[in-house]
Amino acid sequence: MRLTQRLRKLTFTAHVTASVGWLGAVIVFLALAVVALTNADERTVRGAYLVMAPAAWFVLVPLAHASLVSGVVLSLGTTWGLFRHYWILVKLGITAFATVILMIYMGTFRQMAGVAADPVVELGLVRNPSPLVHSILALILLVVATLLGIYKPFGETPYGRRIRNERHPGALAQAAAIGSFPGSASRRTHWVWMVVIGLIALFIAAHLISGGAHGQ
Repeated sequence: MRLTQRLRKLTFTAHVTASVGWLGAVIVFLALAVVALTNADERTVRGAYLVMAPAAWFVLVPLAHASLVSGVVLSLGTTWGLFRHYWILVKLGITAFATVILMIYMGTFRQMAGVAADPVVELGLVRNPSPLVHSILALILLVVATLLGIYKPFGETPYGRRIRNERHPGALAQAAAIGSFPGSASRRTHWVWMVVIGLIALFIAAHLISGGAHGQ
């Protein structure tokens, strides 16, 4: 089902707004994490951790889900499709992964707020490097997703080429004749998947390490 032009523009606006807003919110959380780790004032440090949990619920979570849902709707409701281009698959994977990690991390936000609210806990135990690590890695992933949406690299998937050939039988042969599907494109696709998988693996490792270090 194709979106009407008005709905397409509305969905596209919602997707761009949510995605850019999510990126901006992560930058704000990065600033809060830096303040919490470096500021000498105890009230400021505790306040930074106390504000992270509600801010995440009311800002990060809605923006993440809005970006994910609007992106899927926009893909399914336009000629781009959801599985026809590599950049859409990679961008969708990054967005879904970041959203899942965010929801898992909400428990950590609550835990940090509870520690910060306890006046008995000394300041050294209140400070936690985990938000800084997660903010940096989230920022990297979201910037990559943004670049994918702008440059749209790596061409079509085999499924996308098959669909295009079924709709326009002569298009595939013509594209092959002018070299639109060089072998280097396939190699570039493999490289980007390796980079994205590496970033995700780094994110997971940092998530586990920072959580384990804080628990000790």
